[in-house]
Amino acid sequence: MISDPLTFVKNLLALLVFLLPFVLVPILEAQDNGDFKIARVQYRGGGDWYSSPTALTNLARYARENHPISISTRYDDVQLGSRDIFNYPFLFITGHGNITVNDSEMENLRRYLENGGFLHVDDDYGMDEYVRPILQRIFPDEELIELPADHPIYSNVYSFPEGRPPKVHEHDGLPPQAFGLFHNGRMVLLYTYESNPSDGWAYDQHSNPQHITDAALQFGVNMLMYVFNSP
Repeated sequence: MISDPLTFVKNLLALLVFLLPFVLVPILEAQDNGDFKIARVQYRGGGDWYSSPTALTNLARYARENHPISISTRYDDVQLGSRDIFNYPFLFITGHGNITVNDSEMENLRRYLENGGFLHVDDDYGMDEYVRPILQRIFPDEELIELPADHPIYSNVYSFPEGRPPKVHEHDGLPPQAFGLFHNGRMVLLYTYESNPSDGWAYDQHSNPQHITDAALQFGVNMLMYVFNSP
């Protein structure tokens, strides 16, 4: 019996990422039922968790068309307090406003992250003041740390020589930042602020210059490859 299904899924995905270049069948012929799925988190509090609904689909499509990664272009919506989150190696949260997390949901998320899961939180503008206190509750003894310019998420596939995530939307005109939350030496959470890469992924919903869209998708690929290849 597999004692830790989530870690097993991540390790298997890392193996597939390594082996797929040697497989004769093209990536585009892979069937969804043999691919790994990612999920978007449905949360309480009135924030629009459902914003940019095509973002994850477009990112997954770009990733599998351009890189040896077996990821489904279909994603699921899951509630933060559900055991279903343990079925996915990658969770995504975005929105513009308030987010509420109760103690049970927080404990569920904490166990998910402790057992190999990863969460990306993308502030779509107006979320920061609500989400930061929640992120600090996950592991009270840890702090959000701005990722250094030499972090592999800026270079593992595509190069971001300035050591920052792409600036997709102006928001308050501040520099884009990416913060990591670490547990036992592993980055379990990425928080993108004043960047909003998911709006760049949703290129069929938002009008951005092509180079901005490309940078957002490339940053997303770097993130996925980092997550799926982390120990």
